Amino acid sequence: MKTILLASQSPRRRELVQLLGLPVLVWPANVDEDAVFHVDPAHMVIDIARLKAEAIVHQRGDLPGNSVVVAADTIVVLNGRLLGKPANESEAWHMLQALRGCTHQVHTGMVIIDAETGQTVSGVNTSLVTMRPYTDEEIAAYIATGDPMDKAGAYAIQHPTFRPVAALEGCFTGVMGLSVCQLVVLLNELGVVTNADFSAVVQAHQNYPCPLLTHLTS
Repeated sequence: MKTILLASQSPRRRELVQLLGLPVLVWPANVDEDAVFHVDPAHMVIDIARLKAEAIVHQRGDLPGNSVVVAADTIVVLNGRLLGKPANESEAWHMLQALRGCTHQVHTGMVIIDAETGQTVSGVNTSLVTMRPYTDEEIAAYIATGDPMDKAGAYAIQHPTFRPVAALEGCFTGVMGLSVCQLVVLLNELGVVTNADFSAVVQAHQNYPCPLLTHLTS
């Protein structure tokens, strides 16, 4: 059984990876994400995820042999504008106002490296997300919770009270920050057998249809 070395300290990504039924160790990558830029955001998230994964491989000398490094990155794109994590509450406010009632893209890139063989696989999951017409008062209340500050686009699709999303075409967990379905597919490419609890994965998608999940469970 492989151990997953998660190159992220995101509690959301850890919860999602744990749905695979494999041992998980959290090894955050210390990298400068701002040093990476690509004109295509779908390529950019892959480049940042690769930077994180390779940093773990190169900076840590104690990698368990029977392990894989998993790194991910998420970017929100609205009309060509890249929305990362807000620097402050004012920036979160402007992001949420700009997203209100609009459709945007969420790109989540993933890179996986087999610690023993060095074999690398990667992929990007892209979803179209349409926000509901929430009010300024709802924005203020959501920002007051502190939840937007560590999230691309300043929102969490899964937030239980704000619930900002009206419609989704794509992968719910991908918008959360790590597509469980794509992770299963990429691990299979490396020959890694998972014990994924697909009933829990379906629940994690909160009834939003996901074509890849449908394929995996059919």
